[in-house]
Amino acid sequence: MLRRSRSVRIGFPSPGRARFVRVVAVLLLSIASASVPARSIRAAEGRARETVAFEPLAVRLDALLARGLLSKASVGIWIERVGSGDVVYARGGDQLFIPASNQKILTAIASLARFGPAHRFATRVWAPEPVDGEGEVRELVVEGGGDPLLRSEDWWRIAADLRTAGLRVVRGDIRVEDGLFEGPAWHPSWGDVTARAYHAPVGALTANQGIFAVSIRPRAAAGSAARVALDPPVDYLRLRNLARTVAPRARPSLSIERIAGAGSEEAAEEIVRVEGRVRLGDPGDLFARSVLDPGLYAGSLLHHQLEANGIAVDGVVRRAPRSREPFALILERVGGSVAEIVRFCLKQSSNSVAEALVKNLGAWTDAAPGAGPARRGEWVGGIRALRRELEALGIDLGAARLVDGSGLSLQNRLSPRMIVEALRVARASFEIGPELVSALPIAHRDGTLERRLERAQGRIRAKTGLLTDAGVTALSGYAERSDGETLIFSILVNGPGGGGEAGMAAVDRLAETLLEAPLPAPPAAPDLESPESEPAPGRSGAGDQEARVAPAGWRTKARITESMYSEGSLVPSRSRRSITPGPQL
Repeated sequence: MLRRSRSVRIGFPSPGRARFVRVVAVLLLSIASASVPARSIRAAEGRARETVAFEPLAVRLDALLARGLLSKASVGIWIERVGSGDVVYARGGDQLFIPASNQKILTAIASLARFGPAHRFATRVWAPEPVDGEGEVRELVVEGGGDPLLRSEDWWRIAADLRTAGLRVVRGDIRVEDGLFEGPAWHPSWGDVTARAYHAPVGALTANQGIFAVSIRPRAAAGSAARVALDPPVDYLRLRNLARTVAPRARPSLSIERIAGAGSEEAAEEIVRVEGRVRLGDPGDLFARSVLDPGLYAGSLLHHQLEANGIAVDGVVRRAPRSREPFALILERVGGSVAEIVRFCLKQSSNSVAEALVKNLGAWTDAAPGAGPARRGEWVGGIRALRRELEALGIDLGAARLVDGSGLSLQNRLSPRMIVEALRVARASFEIGPELVSALPIAHRDGTLERRLERAQGRIRAKTGLLTDAGVTALSGYAERSDGETLIFSILVNGPGGGGEAGMAAVDRLAETLLEAPLPAPPAAPDLESPESEPAPGRSGAGDQEARVAPAGWRTKARITESMYSEGSLVPSRSRRSITPGPQL
């Protein structure tokens, strides 16, 4: 059984005294309400609220942790001031927790440090010979360079650039070369994976983060087949529509799965099977789903965009790397910068993008300056490289256990103090600090916080984390108070009830309290002339907590559920952008 470490409280009265003040205020208000006018009652209520508003931070946080689901879960919190690093509150700060998507903070920092914010991954197109005078080549080979952010419009641009280079006809096949990353496409510790967008596969060549959209709408008459469309409409995805339009009062239900279709050395496909009922008159909906093979999906999208640009392709899409004979480089397309990739990864909490960054870290290990990847990227080498980058920055991971880059694995373990240390070091870095801070979701404005933390709108930038069935909720980042103070914080919740909407709401209340409650006074500077000086208040106790692993009794073979806040989703929560192929300049 876990023992809760004691909170660090600095410079304020005890919780018991504060509770006594609240009780007295409530009693006086109750007595007064029996005999005084409404105006006096309202004034008394205002004074009672003022009393609560001036409770110190530690008292208010302790009160929130003592009730509701937080009282039954394991909770770790570490909060410190920017600049001085003074700890203003710590509870289980060195205890090890499942961090969920807060793991992406470490992946982002290591990637920015290793590659630099301006680095770009390249995708190359090869042919056995240069484009001839008739605009023809025998075949094309598209080589993935680890760029995880190639979208439908990027593949349209690649096709348009090939046309500009003179290409008009591909007499043979489009061959896919995606061997920069080793398999598997899903981390073994994730267990059973689903077709949901957050379980998208990891590949060195991909499109739309390995995700496609399914649009389902009713037809004009009950009993007819529902209107279903796939976006992008590539040949690799084959639709099997079994969904029906039903009467307005019928109960709707929909199921969307994808299964491997007929495949051979010549071609391959995936079957997208849609079943269920959509009600007459309903507006319909858009669902994000993941593919099984990101490389063949990307190759099929290139095929589609070539034809959209008037380039004929006589063959099929298949996986076949270049042989030893020389090939001519027809096109090199550099993608978005690492800063842009990190921004998308953190704002949208994209699991496949985070894992691609980890495999890139492994692939570029020991690469010579100015050269390309030195080896194939895989998880073990990528995590080893990630730890080296963070340790070089002075971030002490100690007993942390890192398994993947996204936080989907239930085997990851981090402490709140480790996450805060990483955020502190990154923020202070001129080279990577601005990119990291700007990549974090902004309270009630964008990313996975777009519909959360309304009372803290624009004043908190933080990474969310959610594994619903595993009971994990996390929030770590920066909070800017109205008094000018900026805090770095990490809140990790593991245990029954910790996940889901209730868990997020409880964590949000803790985070909003950081902006409202009075802070303890900064500790006095130590007497530098005296060797007997005591350590600064707030440091003792917090750093001596024993690192312990959260209880495992509630950790079952979890199904990682999809967040309504589009964490890792293709479609943003407010603006549902289409990924329809075509120029979007």
